Amino acid sequence: MTSARPATPGSGQPANTEKQLGSFETAMKLFHAREFKEAREHFLEAVHGPERDVAHRAQLHAAMCDRRLQQITVNLRTAEDYYNYAVALLNTRQIGEARAHLQRALEMAPDADHIIYALAVAQALTGDAIGAHEHLRRAIELEPRNRILARQDGDFAALSGQPPFQALLYPEKKNW
Repeated sequence: MTSARPATPGSGQPANTEKQLGSFETAMKLFHAREFKEAREHFLEAVHGPERDVAHRAQLHAAMCDRRLQQITVNLRTAEDYYNYAVALLNTRQIGEARAHLQRALEMAPDADHIIYALAVAQALTGDAIGAHEHLRRAIELEPRNRILARQDGDFAALSGQPPFQALLYPEKKNW
């Protein structure tokens, strides 16, 4: 009777090694993209390959995925809940998810200038200059102090040099 044990490096199983390394590499990309469920599946595939160090690292990362997947889900009820959660996501640069929560908050509170301002920030961070300009313009209409905030907000830095943003942020200057 033969026992099933992992092959050692150089034991004639280069295809298995390549498959293991490919699974691990794919898993790491998914892990860094915060796609923990999919990453976990690929890490578990890499656990069963011939390279022991890769298998060990894959096992550790699969456990990290498990911990992150078990985190308490957030119960959002109000526009402020969605806004506050979205700001936390913006701070960790999870822009796509933040935008979705800000959109939901805006549906619940369509004239909340701080929500509109945060949505402008999220759009600026993703390079959506038109959406960022439109939302920032609306936020300033609702609360003129948002203009001062936007002038100092580093999240608008990439767009602040563009003529439409210059005119919006500095209307007192002429010839824009």
